[in-house]
Amino acid sequence: MAPTTRLAKSLTRLLLPIFLLVGAAIVASSVWLTYTAARPMKSSYLVTPSKYGQLSTRAAQVTDETWPNKDGSQSRGWLLRGADGAPAVILMHKYGADRSYVLNLGVKLNESTNFTVLMPDLRAHGENPAVQNASFGGCETEDASSALEFLKGLKNANQIGLIGKNIGIYGVEMGAMVALNAASKDDSVKAVVVDSVPADSDELLRESVRKRFPFASFATTRLANLGTYMYYFDGCYQRMPLCETARTVNNANILLLAGVDAPDFQDSTSKLSKCFPASTKTESKTDLSPSGYSIINASMEQSEAYDQRLIDYFRTNLSN
Repeated sequence: MAPTTRLAKSLTRLLLPIFLLVGAAIVASSVWLTYTAARPMKSSYLVTPSKYGQLSTRAAQVTDETWPNKDGSQSRGWLLRGADGAPAVILMHKYGADRSYVLNLGVKLNESTNFTVLMPDLRAHGENPAVQNASFGGCETEDASSALEFLKGLKNANQIGLIGKNIGIYGVEMGAMVALNAASKDDSVKAVVVDSVPADSDELLRESVRKRFPFASFATTRLANLGTYMYYFDGCYQRMPLCETARTVNNANILLLAGVDAPDFQDSTSKLSKCFPASTKTESKTDLSPSGYSIINASMEQSEAYDQRLIDYFRTNLSN
């Protein structure tokens, strides 16, 4: 027994450092992948209101606004004021995009309806963001609540509240998650249009890592999910499936959109339609080609048709 015991101890002393080293490498890799994904690649705005304003008098009226978030950080967005007492709509872009992706839609929506339109940069997005880390829908939901408060606090020239009682939200992918989360927390949100909705933050993170590190994505996506437990130790990460959130959205009108250009999100969006309570009026169109996920690359005719669908929906469901 003695030689066997000595052999076991020797093997333990030999292998333990290797196991510890491998474990440390896995932890470090997982945190690094999460860290990298939480910092989307930056690029210049596709178009700014000042440039767009050379072609559109309405776009020239867009103002650059900032407002405080609940965690002490600041959000920013482009604001296009509408008529006194008219509804308001918030437009939220997808992960890796920015507010310039929804500027054209925002201008057309304002022109067609006279609604006030707010186009924020989600945290860690846009040029020189104040907050460097995205949280795949967690802290962004709290930021959306602050955006709603900002809208409700807007005043007209006579220092009377600018917007009416109804608010709508449009979001794509990560923006869609934030839109539904915000609607579940605020009864003033009466109309929500969401496109290419992930099942949860984990699915969004996996897709982000898969696109950034396509090689060996089977392993990298799982490592990144593991890294969220350490990187977001402060709780700024939402682990509840969006279906559970949908069950708490009451007395709102929901339009679900998806398409063949984002098949993973097409499937999760279709499944989401079964999660809303009976008090929520839900419509679904999940066979678009393309969906809002890649509408930026669509033809002018496709883009016009997509935008008009949104405009008509918000006009119908917010103007009563």
